[in-house]
Amino acid sequence: MTEPGPQGTQGAEDAEDAEGTQGTQGTQGPETVGRVSEDYTERLLGRPLELRRREVSRGAEVSLLSARKFWHALGFPVVDTDDELFTEADQKALAAVAGIVRDGLLDEPTALSMTRAFARSADRLAGWQSQLIAEAVENHMSAVLADEADDDEHESRSVPSIETATETAKRLAVLTDRLEPLLVYAWRRHLSATVARMLADADPESYGMTKMRSVGFADLVNFTALVRRMSERDLARLVSRFEALSADVITAHGGRLIKTVGDEVLFTTMGAAPAAAIALDLVETMTDDDVLPDVRCGMARGPIISRLGDVFGTTVNRASRLTAVAQAGSVLVDATMARELASLSGFELTGQRRRILRGVGPVTPSLLRRATSAGRRSVSGEPLPDTTHRATSRTDA
Repeated sequence: MTEPGPQGTQGAEDAEDAEGTQGTQGTQGPETVGRVSEDYTERLLGRPLELRRREVSRGAEVSLLSARKFWHALGFPVVDTDDELFTEADQKALAAVAGIVRDGLLDEPTALSMTRAFARSADRLAGWQSQLIAEAVENHMSAVLADEADDDEHESRSVPSIETATETAKRLAVLTDRLEPLLVYAWRRHLSATVARMLADADPESYGMTKMRSVGFADLVNFTALVRRMSERDLARLVSRFEALSADVITAHGGRLIKTVGDEVLFTTMGAAPAAAIALDLVETMTDDDVLPDVRCGMARGPIISRLGDVFGTTVNRASRLTAVAQAGSVLVDATMARELASLSGFELTGQRRRILRGVGPVTPSLLRRATSAGRRSVSGEPLPDTTHRATSRTDA
């Protein structure tokens, strides 16, 4: 964040910044803002809109140019107005980021990147939670209107009605102050877990860990056909159910849910056994569910690249390609994971034919199942001691 200069020097910056700077209300222009947004904006922000952009930058002791970089990093576009669109919280946030740079804790590019990380996560979180409340409101309204003639039209809505949007805004305005401490708590908890994984990777011997990761994908079978047959509303419910059940299974075994993309989830674990337990439980959970179709899973073990909360690399690609060739209700693992699981109780591995996977090359996968009473078999098919209990070992992802 650029160091502040004398107030007189801001004239040139004002001219350069004539297009304006965006605040927390900037994405809600006249074309998108209805009475709902105007009624609830200040309640949701927690403070009145009483500051102009120049007042915000002056109070935070930064230039308008630096303030504009901050708002851009937050994900808001610029506007050509100097109305009172900002709150005291905007000024404090800008001052906090500028202070971090001024004190030498972070350089400006890193501080802006950190701001972007907050913004992208907060944007997705806000959309996710708003949708959850809207769906709850819609479900209630649907029950009330079940006998009305326009119920079918109501069911097919791709966006909430004005009644739903208004009620959602009311509920969120009431919940915001209560949910805010939970957000900070969750962030600190996940930050602690992330730092612990980083330390373990940096010095694996001291922490009794390994830099290896087990990576797994699970996706819904025949999802494209479902998209064509189902209404948008029912499809949204199906995807939400899939995400919720998957998250429960993954976290129950100490795994880390990396991301969900519609019909697919990506997870990691440090050990091979927890990953195997997750994949098998995912298959069983979706098979037993009356709403969801079957899933298929692919898993690989090896080094990964972590970046911005996501994971990349050959290991991730191999797991993804194995998922694509797996049959419905089955789990395929690569040779590295198969070797580790072969020495563990509770699993049965059956070697499959060698495949050439696009972008990966030759891979000889194994079909993973729970051990039967007849005993486990290794990849080579040699009998192993009879062990039929489910693996329950857990570790941080």
